[in-house]
Amino acid sequence: IRAASDSLLDRAGYQVLPRSILIDNLLRLERENAELKVSALQGKDALAENQRLRATIGAAPRGPWHLKLARVVGRDPTTWWRTLQINLGSRDNLKPDHVVMSGEGLVGRISQAGLTHSQVALVGDAECGVAVVVKETRDLGIIKPGQTLSGDGGLVEMTLLQNCPGIMAGQVVLTSGLGGIFPAGLPLGTIVDTRNENGNVFTTARIRLAANLNRLEEVWVLQP
Repeated sequence: IRAASDSLLDRAGYQVLPRSILIDNLLRLERENAELKVSALQGKDALAENQRLRATIGAAPRGPWHLKLARVVGRDPTTWWRTLQINLGSRDNLKPDHVVMSGEGLVGRISQAGLTHSQVALVGDAECGVAVVVKETRDLGIIKPGQTLSGDGGLVEMTLLQNCPGIMAGQVVLTSGLGGIFPAGLPLGTIVDTRNENGNVFTTARIRLAANLNRLEEVWVLQP
């Protein structure tokens, strides 16, 4: 009987919680879940590879990056598919080249950091060149600068460094870690279709981005 009474009191206690507290708790849990998703995207395999390579060259080990939540506060209609503004800046220790992600994948990098706000160059913008690798084949490529397909908002073009007949729709594209800005293993998107150019010298592919760039309200900034 006492156990039943305690259970009844517990349920009653939950029922008298103010609605505002319940909403705050729900939002906190949603943000914690989003943070866990972004942490998972960094990838154990990519981290282990990074540690091995750094050990080979005598560099200090690097752990998972720290995450800082930022709110999207501005977008210019003339550069909608290329840039956005967030509500964190240098006073929050943000610096140019810090990586920006959503819970789904890569968003871009900090191109300018003011005191209280920062400009983010999105994937596909000329200021956001990204070195990538096709997960299934390990073929290397780059996202073509300035080639965001604004009519869709979710497509960019990738140029592979050679003719790659094994590349096909449905394969996954990740950051390669080359170039020193974006860590290896971050999800970028999925191949939609491919074509050969310059007499089959190299391959170009359209990539459907994992992150929905036209519906971003909050993003995560990765800090070493």
